[in-house]
This record gives sequence, structure tokens and C-alpha cells, in this order.
Amino acid sequence: MRLFTAVEIENEEALNKIIKVKNAISSCGSRRALKPVEDENVHITLRFIGEVSDESLPEIIECVRSVEAIKSFTIEIRGVGAFPTISKPRVIWVGIDEGAEELRKLKELMDPCLNPYAKPERNPYTPHITIARVKGRINSECFRGIIDAFGNELFGHSTVISVKLKRSILKPEGPVYSDAYVARLEGN
Repeated sequence: MRLFTAVEIENEEALNKIIKVKNAISSCGSRRALKPVEDENVHITLRFIGEVSDESLPEIIECVRSVEAIKSFTIEIRGVGAFPTISKPRVIWVGIDEGAEELRKLKELMDPCLNPYAKPERNPYTPHITIARVKGRINSECFRGIIDAFGNELFGHSTVISVKLKRSILKPEGPVYSDAYVARLEGN
């Protein structure tokens, strides 16, 4: 099974604003060139684990349970950008401002336990919400216009109340996610 840990956007108004910008970005390229994240799959990934055996699931759940003693907190969702750069985008994201350090701490708490199961990470962790992946040439003028318009946009605040261990099933029309385990943060 294919797994990752994630935080979902609980504030529906903020989520709707993210989806609106994601849809605007979709107009900057063809379906082949630009793959937007499905509305129901918008989230903040903490750690991509990858393919693991069914037998590993109980140990991985215990890793995720380690965050249950952490108090819930608020994140500020702000800005649109791209990795590795805006001029050569591969991943288009919405940023996390306030609360980014707390998200890093959640991840760091689980990492030592998850490391034996997870794929090694190539880059330092930067909390963000992936809204699209660039697979080919996109209209750079269109994309630049969206960055100019939403580069510092405040999408809203959302309370982090849980960390979810998500199962991902890859399908031609896009991945299907389901909850394998939900670790509720303290106070929820």
C-alpha cells in the first residue's frame, strides 16, 4: 500500500479560495502540461512514505500516534509560488506562513519512527499545499499574472486538529485517498 502523512485544511472558506486559485492556474496550460490536484485531495503533506507492506501498517500507525500529545494550533495560509522557481515551475503551491514551524515539529516528531519505512527525502521540509504539477510547457504570461495577483494573498487561517495517515491508490483519473488512521491532536 502507498502511504503518506498529511494535515487537511479544516477552514472551508480558505479551502474554497485555494481551489479557486488552483482552477485559475489550470487555464495556464493544457491537461498534458499542467496537472491540478483534485479538489478533494488538497492537503499539506508532512511525509511521503511510499509503498509499504500491509504488515508494516501497525508500526506506522504507532509512529503517527506519537503526535496525539501535541496541542492543536492555527496555521495561516498565504501566497502562491512554485518549486524549484517561478520561472521554471515543477510544483505550484500555496504557502503556509504562521504555523509552519509547528508543522515542522509534527513532522520531526514522527520522522525517526517513520524513517525505516519512508523514502529518503531530498530537500529540507517546507510546509506547503501543492495545487498543481507542471508536466510540460505552460503559458508563462498567464502563470506570472496569477503569481502577481496571488503571490501574497491571505487565503485564511485553519486549525490543525489532526494528522492523518493517508492511503493513496493511483488511478488514471487521479489518486484516490482514504484515511488509514487519524491522530487527533490534544484538545480535539
